[in-house]
Amino acid sequence: MSGLRQVIAVALFNLRSIPERKGSALTAVIGIAGVVGVLVGVLAISEGFRSTMTNAASPQVAVVLREGAENEMSSGLSREITRIVADAPGIARNASGPLTSAELFVIINLPKRSLPTDANVPLRGIQQTAYEVRGNIKMVEGRHFEPGKNEIIVGAGAARAFAGLDLGNEVKMGQVTWTVVGIFTADGGIGESEIWADADVLAPAYNRTENRQSVYVRLESENSYQEFADALSSDPRLSVKTRLESDFYAEQSKMVTTFIMTIGFFIATLMAVGALFGALNTMYSAVAGRTREISTLRALGFGRGPVVASIMVESIILSLAGGALGAIAAYLLFDGYRASTMNFQTFSQVTFSFRVTPPLLIIAIIFATAIGLVGGIFPALRAARLPIASGLRES
Repeated sequence: MSGLRQVIAVALFNLRSIPERKGSALTAVIGIAGVVGVLVGVLAISEGFRSTMTNAASPQVAVVLREGAENEMSSGLSREITRIVADAPGIARNASGPLTSAELFVIINLPKRSLPTDANVPLRGIQQTAYEVRGNIKMVEGRHFEPGKNEIIVGAGAARAFAGLDLGNEVKMGQVTWTVVGIFTADGGIGESEIWADADVLAPAYNRTENRQSVYVRLESENSYQEFADALSSDPRLSVKTRLESDFYAEQSKMVTTFIMTIGFFIATLMAVGALFGALNTMYSAVAGRTREISTLRALGFGRGPVVASIMVESIILSLAGGALGAIAAYLLFDGYRASTMNFQTFSQVTFSFRVTPPLLIIAIIFATAIGLVGGIFPALRAARLPIASGLRES
């Protein structure tokens, strides 16, 4: 307890002297705030993209692709296979039959609203059952397209990001001119980055055969997946792979999120080096300016350990102040900011919102604390090694 009281006493003494060193202290705080702000901003991109890809996915929806296909673009299923899939056990049904949707996936090129560039946009051909299969589709403007007509509905994210997708507009895609009749949301999920049309109308517009690329299935319950997957894998007529929608989109997002997080930590680490030098300079200046006081405390019986600990406490407090400032700034600037990026699995744009979550803020504070620890340890050791006699002679 005596050692702890010494640490508290010296730490309070150090903290009271910060206003005398406000220039160097403020430099360290702002440097660390910049590092934390950049780190949180980049990680918010990764978290927003991952959330868009996975959070709206239902544990009661499964996706069926051709065996060996990594995504819908590389998949292909014949009409016969889609019918066999629809007859599998474990699938939910309504009065019209099984809740499955055999779908096409096409990439088209559209101009962005905010930049004078074009981007790849997913165009999905669906069956009318797709709305019940997904379960989270809500029309916010207009209506659903009518089967057999050259009509499309547009995800809210795609409508915001790309030109020409406003309600009532006509858009030339493939060999057909389409009319935008509705805009929909999908609980913030990947569907909001897509354009949807009737699969039977979309196929001939792009000279597609009767084949489809995927089948989306609503299961009777979350526990029905294994029964459904086992039935398909044991059927000798089929060569397909089955994934829960949540797992499928998690796999689709892994490459992008890993890339963004790697880049984010790399940039933050480079910036942290600069902030670290700022913290070192601040703490070395603090030690140099209080050489006589530290030596006096040592002469009065304060041990080296409390001196080291007190300087470390000051360094960590400055770092936490910078970390908190950077985290608050990042939250205010980035949380909810809308953007789009390339999904490397399908080479199409995904619209999403940055998400600054509590776990990201905790990571940022830990990062700032690490800078404070490293920035304080060497000046603290120098202070502990000061010869008492020579320190007392300092003017």
